[in-house]
Amino acid sequence: MGQTIRIDDLVDGQKIRGFNLNLLFWSFLAMFADGYDISVMPFAMPTLSKLWHVDAGMQGYALTASLIGVLAGSPLLGWVGDRRGRKTAILSGSIIYGATTLAVIWLHGYWVTLALRFCTGIGLGGLMPNTIALNSELSPTRLRATLVVLMFTGITLGSSAPGFISAWVLPTFGWQVLFLVGGAVPLLVALCLTFALPESVKFLGAHPERRGDLLRVARRMRPDLSLAEDTQLVSSVRLEPGDDDAGLGGIFDRGFVLITPLLWVCFATTLMANYFLNSWMPLLFNDAGLTPPKAALASSLYHIGGTVGGLLISVLLDRFGFVVIAALFVCAAPAIAAIGGSTMSYSALAPLATLSGLCVLGAQFGNNAAAGLLYPTEFRSKGVGWALGVGRFGAIAGPLLGGHLIKLHLPLRQLFLAAAVPMLIGAVAAVILVRLCYVRLGALRLSDVPVRR
Repeated sequence: MGQTIRIDDLVDGQKIRGFNLNLLFWSFLAMFADGYDISVMPFAMPTLSKLWHVDAGMQGYALTASLIGVLAGSPLLGWVGDRRGRKTAILSGSIIYGATTLAVIWLHGYWVTLALRFCTGIGLGGLMPNTIALNSELSPTRLRATLVVLMFTGITLGSSAPGFISAWVLPTFGWQVLFLVGGAVPLLVALCLTFALPESVKFLGAHPERRGDLLRVARRMRPDLSLAEDTQLVSSVRLEPGDDDAGLGGIFDRGFVLITPLLWVCFATTLMANYFLNSWMPLLFNDAGLTPPKAALASSLYHIGGTVGGLLISVLLDRFGFVVIAALFVCAAPAIAAIGGSTMSYSALAPLATLSGLCVLGAQFGNNAAAGLLYPTEFRSKGVGWALGVGRFGAIAGPLLGGHLIKLHLPLRQLFLAAAVPMLIGAVAAVILVRLCYVRLGALRLSDVPVRR
């Protein structure tokens, strides 16, 4: 009889080595491409709106089409990830959003672009919950939050890239270059992921028919162990009938009955504030007197600040849990409001945009990591997928609300005050979650807890 090893012990006993760095690198690139594609439209909109002859209200629908797609894609491909594997869902999402982004170059009428951006959103929505789940399940507990957040910093750096391309390359090559990069890069990354990305050992352990795959990944993960063919890798996950459905089973059971809806509020409010700012800052800064290159660069600094927020979260979340997320929510509202009260010079906007990104996107990083840590393997992709999916209601409302308020010709001070309100609401939910998570887990540190049936 061969040796018996618990999969949880196999994962938690890792030292950080090539396996973990490979996972982090390729997940980071997947998130970078994701962030680029979800943020590219606002930077193309000044040119496309002139081609389409549409006002701010119609532009708002073009900006939200991909977000509506994410609303469908997150739970749909989250279910695929729980049923068929995280890697399969990640590859599917990358191919979908890469191909549909590339198609905008040739099919760029208003309504066709809306349809393509909706399809892009389906792919984008599927990538996020599965990448979070995969990294959560392959990372040792002591470094799980850190590695998940570091992986997710790729999305903010990717979101900043369209601004730099818009400022430096678009004047020479035209708006099409934005979508060329946005389509070609994820397709290339998907090709590489096919060979480089491992499947989750916790997912494989819950599917006995894939024991051979489990053993291969386990050997890559733990080269320090001698894992013979007859080694028994025992999973703490026991799938029951109905565990793989696409409904709400699990994420509202027992200890999650209050945690899940409050987590959804945190997702919705940060995404609402983020996409309000992300969608309209380039246009508002331009209308306020900044040149298009400086408006684009100032908007990109918002995402650079988000990357700093992600690094901050990666250091503190493992130790202080939801307390750090609540603190960023509290700081975000005055930082956003201060943008509207500034002089609208580049020197004033740059630090304020950076600080706002640090708080808003740092809080969203925390939300993503917290969801990946709190939900157990049985329904982790589903839990994260539903949180991202419901959160997209806020993401959709943000650009539409911004377009409506701009049509009312409100002053900039009031526009940015409106963008700050969601973060105040999220702060209340986050403070309550600090207490609920402490009660469930018995400590500030976030960690998945086996399902109590």
